[in-house]
Amino acid sequence: MIRVGLVGFGLAGQAFHAPVIRSVDGLHLGCVVSRSGSLARQKYPAIRVVRTVEEMLADDEIRLCVIATPNETHFSLAQLCIGAGRHVVVDKPFTVTSTEAAELIRIADSRRRVLSVFHERRWDGDFRTVRKLLREGTLGRVVAFESNYDRYRPAVRENAWRERDEAGSGMLYDLGAHLIDQAMALFGVPDAITADLRVERDGARVEDAFDVRFTYARLAVTLRCTMLAAAPRPRFRIFGTAGAFVKQSFDPQEERLRRGEIPGGAGWGEDEEANWGTLYRGGEGGIAGGSGIGMAVTAVTAEKLRTEPGDYRGFYENVRDAILGGAALEVTGRDGRNAIRAIELAKRSSVERRTIAWSDAA
Repeated sequence: MIRVGLVGFGLAGQAFHAPVIRSVDGLHLGCVVSRSGSLARQKYPAIRVVRTVEEMLADDEIRLCVIATPNETHFSLAQLCIGAGRHVVVDKPFTVTSTEAAELIRIADSRRRVLSVFHERRWDGDFRTVRKLLREGTLGRVVAFESNYDRYRPAVRENAWRERDEAGSGMLYDLGAHLIDQAMALFGVPDAITADLRVERDGARVEDAFDVRFTYARLAVTLRCTMLAAAPRPRFRIFGTAGAFVKQSFDPQEERLRRGEIPGGAGWGEDEEANWGTLYRGGEGGIAGGSGIGMAVTAVTAEKLRTEPGDYRGFYENVRDAILGGAALEVTGRDGRNAIRAIELAKRSSVERRTIAWSDAA
């Protein structure tokens, strides 16, 4: 049994980390660090609640520390926990800068500790479906990959640290980190990045919309987000030489976790049939045209494709197995660092209004 200490009991700690950790065999949530308030004690009366990280680290039985605090604190808290000999999971984004990320990796490697980043959306059902299609070659050679994270939230939340103009805030660090990690999990680091970061909502102080383009050899990846999507774009749209795939809606796990549901119940991670994506396949060719001008066309068939079940427990199951030496870590610190490097290059591209080569990263 691996005893876990959770640092932070805001939205991430309450809705995502605590219930998922408590649902994974072999993990025991033994301590929560909550600087103020009584919510953690009310929700988990049998779990020790402390006010400081130092109090948590004084418990030698805590082997894994999970950092679920505001972005600008990730580096210092993770550094403290690794230095105390603990394995560490850091909520996304890993750090604010790639320099901080590299230092955490160095410390973890020197202490031989597991260091991971909570890119749990690799365990989204829609992403697992896309990954399966690509692995099986169903779409042929992929030439265009679009991933959108759209919401409709016209009002700025004045008290939300994610929307304040400070280090690590803004939608690129928040939602963009998910899209970036998923893209690089599929295709690796890009050759170059071109980005446009914007402030769209009245009263917003930090970017709340972005278009980021990853360039690869014979492949274009487009990652987009806006808070003003009354009519949201598809979650995924992928074109390949043998077909296409379009998925409109999101994985249902976040909504269910926010409602307080516990992972592992009946139908957990299952997508409703009405929300399944559509797979388009090329068929036999023919000739179409008029006025004596013919054009070769290929017939296309369309079918609904069942979404693979999603399950965020898979992230923590892998971390558990990596700590016990039974599996390779799926989301590494280096993955987290690459996501932060991509964010830095996207910001630079937007400011300088030009494409930045990945090799040009500082």
